[in-house]
Amino acid sequence: MEDLKRAMLNWKAMLVIAGIIIVSELIGTHSLNTPIGTLLFMPMIFSILLGILFGAVCTKFNWKAFTENDQHDANSLLLIAALILLVKVGSSAGPNFPTIVKSGLALVLQELGNVGTAFFAVPVGVALGLKREVVGGGHSISRDSNLALITEMYGLDSAEGRGVSACFLYGGLFGPIIMGVFTSFVASWNVFSVEALSMATGIGSTSFTAAGTASLINLFPAQEQTILAFSASSSVLTGFDSVWVTLAVALPLTKWLYKVCYRIKYKQDPEPEVRKESAK
Repeated sequence: MEDLKRAMLNWKAMLVIAGIIIVSELIGTHSLNTPIGTLLFMPMIFSILLGILFGAVCTKFNWKAFTENDQHDANSLLLIAALILLVKVGSSAGPNFPTIVKSGLALVLQELGNVGTAFFAVPVGVALGLKREVVGGGHSISRDSNLALITEMYGLDSAEGRGVSACFLYGGLFGPIIMGVFTSFVASWNVFSVEALSMATGIGSTSFTAAGTASLINLFPAQEQTILAFSASSSVLTGFDSVWVTLAVALPLTKWLYKVCYRIKYKQDPEPEVRKESAK
């Protein structure tokens, strides 16, 4: 609680956040039509890019704008923002509960889609020279629950731990941008229903979900409540069943793919798996 109070009184963080928000809103929403779809760039995406640019400028000119305490306060402010967002999207699920129930098993089973990341990430990672890092970073989208699970099983200082933590950090920087743009891109095809697109945004990351949801609302403002309801419900269910899907399907599949790809490249078996003592 003391950390939250201190963060709310951190004038430097508040000033930078307010400046980025104002500039992003002034830039507004812009779209780019391509032969295979429309790319939508919203203020949220510009705010992330401006934040990255601000950090890069500070590093370039060795300007210590923020101390470690300031960065800790910024993390606390992010927690507050995430809670407000969760309350907003969660409160939209209630009025639309009958519609959500009609979706059947689609909401529950959509977590299996994250398993597909292994088929792309593992072969590419091994080809680039990574080893057991691809098991940690390639088994799913490397968000909160995945980071916690890999840390508990292998430890954060293990190869698997380094893989998932690296993907977690880079995903936090670039994931919302990719999610926001890609959601609007796919939605512009007019192939999938708004309900299906909304469910697809709930992939277990608050920032990813927020970016995807914002894109859909911008494209379909008349269906905002439906979008928020399905997105919130999908996100909650994903958080619930992601651990079980990871343990039962994603991790075993990723480890098998890693062995196959490793044997193809190095003509020998990979190094044995080493788990934490508490996870054995």
